[in-house]
Amino acid sequence: MRLKTSLLKEPKHKELVSCVGWTTADELYSSGDDHQILKWNLLTNETIQVVRLAEEIYPIDLHWFPKTTGGKKQIQAEIFVLTSTDGKFHLISKTGRVEKSVEAHRGAVLAGRWNYEGTALVTGTPVYSVAWGPDSDKILYTLGKQLIIKPLQPNAKVLQWKAHDGVILKVDWNTVNDLILSGGEDCKYKVWDSYGRLLYCSQAHDYPITSVAWASDGQLFAVGSFNTLRLCDKTGWSYALEKPNTGSVFNIAWSVDGTQIAGACGNGHVIFAHIIEQHWEWKNFEITLTKRRSMQVRNVLNDALDVLEFRDRVIKASLSHEHLVVVTSLQCYVYSTKNWNTPLVFDLKEGTVSLVLQAERHFLLLDGAGIYLYSYEGRLISSPKFPGMRTDILSSQTISLSNDTIAVRDKTDDKVIYLIDAISGKPLGDGKPLVHKIEVMEVALDQFGSQNERKVAIIDKNRDLYIASVRRFGKEQKIIKIGTMVHSIAWNDKINILCGMQNTHFVVWYYPNTIYVDKELLSKTVFEKDASEFGKSPQIVNYVGNQVTVRRANGSLIYTSISPYPAILHEYVSASRWDDAVRLCRFVKTTTPDEEQAMWSCLAAMAIAHKDLMTAEVAYAAIGEIDKVQYINFIKDLPSKESRMAHLLLLTGNVQDAEGILIQAGLIYQAIQVNINLFNWDRALELAVKYKTHVDTVLAYRKKFLKDFQKEETSKRFLQYAEGVEVNWEKIQAKIEMEISKERERAATNTNLNSTGSRNTHVNR
Repeated sequence: MRLKTSLLKEPKHKELVSCVGWTTADELYSSGDDHQILKWNLLTNETIQVVRLAEEIYPIDLHWFPKTTGGKKQIQAEIFVLTSTDGKFHLISKTGRVEKSVEAHRGAVLAGRWNYEGTALVTGTPVYSVAWGPDSDKILYTLGKQLIIKPLQPNAKVLQWKAHDGVILKVDWNTVNDLILSGGEDCKYKVWDSYGRLLYCSQAHDYPITSVAWASDGQLFAVGSFNTLRLCDKTGWSYALEKPNTGSVFNIAWSVDGTQIAGACGNGHVIFAHIIEQHWEWKNFEITLTKRRSMQVRNVLNDALDVLEFRDRVIKASLSHEHLVVVTSLQCYVYSTKNWNTPLVFDLKEGTVSLVLQAERHFLLLDGAGIYLYSYEGRLISSPKFPGMRTDILSSQTISLSNDTIAVRDKTDDKVIYLIDAISGKPLGDGKPLVHKIEVMEVALDQFGSQNERKVAIIDKNRDLYIASVRRFGKEQKIIKIGTMVHSIAWNDKINILCGMQNTHFVVWYYPNTIYVDKELLSKTVFEKDASEFGKSPQIVNYVGNQVTVRRANGSLIYTSISPYPAILHEYVSASRWDDAVRLCRFVKTTTPDEEQAMWSCLAAMAIAHKDLMTAEVAYAAIGEIDKVQYINFIKDLPSKESRMAHLLLLTGNVQDAEGILIQAGLIYQAIQVNINLFNWDRALELAVKYKTHVDTVLAYRKKFLKDFQKEETSKRFLQYAEGVEVNWEKIQAKIEMEISKERERAATNTNLNSTGSRNTHVNR
């Protein structure tokens, strides 16, 4: 990726240019010490003077009124604020008419910025630069070498820290990634989080950093200095460095679509630069944006080259799941990797697409007005809506797509995740969102299986990794922790295997669903290796096939391979090829002991999840879990289907579900006995009293339990019922045997009914 810059032979401004601002992706306004406001049209290459300001007005900063508010178009006249050295700020229309001038400060007004809603304006002196927080509830400004974040709420704590060794000249705060940029006279630029923690510090440049600016989607930023223009990744490392003859670049503005930048130069020039040579990779295909309207496709297997031409400028692209989606300023092109000659093309409502996400069956486009889900045939499937939707602040970390589900983190409450049915665009289940206990930083949906099995992985503010089921079935959502200090995650594109950077290790969860089946097995289904080869703060780019792509802090890509055997195991299990799965695990015995144990552990959890007791018994035996082997044998010998199902749920830790199945089937004694075995004495007595059966059984087992531990009864309920109930072990034993006999008879009756071929007979007990 690099910048292609363009400068006119002669500057249009006669003096220093102090500020620039885009109205559209092809129209720019500039102003400088020559008192002119010029309009630049990039389509026609025309430059015209909009207005000549009064001689006493020397412009310093320019900012256009926001075009969108919460995804809704604004109807107000297009105006911009212009700050000047005379202590005033001026509201000027697009035609150049000065609508209003306000006496704001005694000295020069060095900065002026609208908030994102366009409901407030902030100016500053002797503040060199100012920026609004993402929610327009905080202001970031400079004060010498200090950066200050001031909340607008009264009595709220002000955050202040020394950020540079010289005076800070420019700051910017991005709405999407919530990161802060700063540049100063110490010749360095820095990236901070919103708590004032340093994330990146550049090497010292030759001259002071005079301008910094984020691209709207938060993926890139630009840095300006004397005869210097630099393009950087959000983590700080540099994509490209240009050395144009501009003098100091005092102000940088990104176009609305994030493909171009304009710079206000000290020698009277306005420099324009657009991004080219972006790269996309997927399996054996490499795609490069060679020009603004042209791409080159290379198949590395046979070195075949294809050139893709577009009518308009390319804004966004995504390559995955055997499709390339290219978004231009007016249209969307969908290519199949099997045929690069005939794309599917459809028109877009807006040309400001900020994000493209792909799943196997469809893809998602995000623009300032909404979320749109399209099929690869170009058909609009749905346009989801949810309360307080602000699409301008969503990123690939806060929205995720699978074949049947869209997960979106709420902006108004960072603890809330909306789960939306992809096809209908409506909330899943009862419509209630998933609510975490603290702020969510990243969401990611798995890509394989049905919606009933769909899982969402969550990284929260503490960098803990959680997993939750998308489907609730009327129950309280269970969000279970599976990792700590996790900084980056990615699901495999075909199989539900999750990888992540956990502290100083690279970790792969071969079967994350194990946490719902057998918590004790989870650690045995995880692969770990030292992550020192990836350097400091690596980010996972994607996980395709058996290969994970990781980006180091310096921007370089490194690839690491994952064992192919867990993916093959997933495929066998999804096809119910249990014998093949067992054979595969036995074959892996010839590799490493750790991998062998991980495979058998995964198979054990998968078998329990799919209720295949024979395979589960073999797998648990292979990893030495003898107690579970014995319990599985006990389950297999149970007379009724309901009892087997209930005890299988007990094995996975779902006590309430197990009890519910037994009660629904009329197996009250069995439900009571389950609670006795788990020492849930109060619940066992509650069931016995409610259904008026086996109260003496509960009291007898309770008495025996206390006697074994040489304890006295202290529970008032048990003392109350013990007074009127006689405990006779012979009678109790006879009742238990009768209950077991009845269960066997009913199971035999059900079996006989099924064998007669009465397909529509249901026995409800």
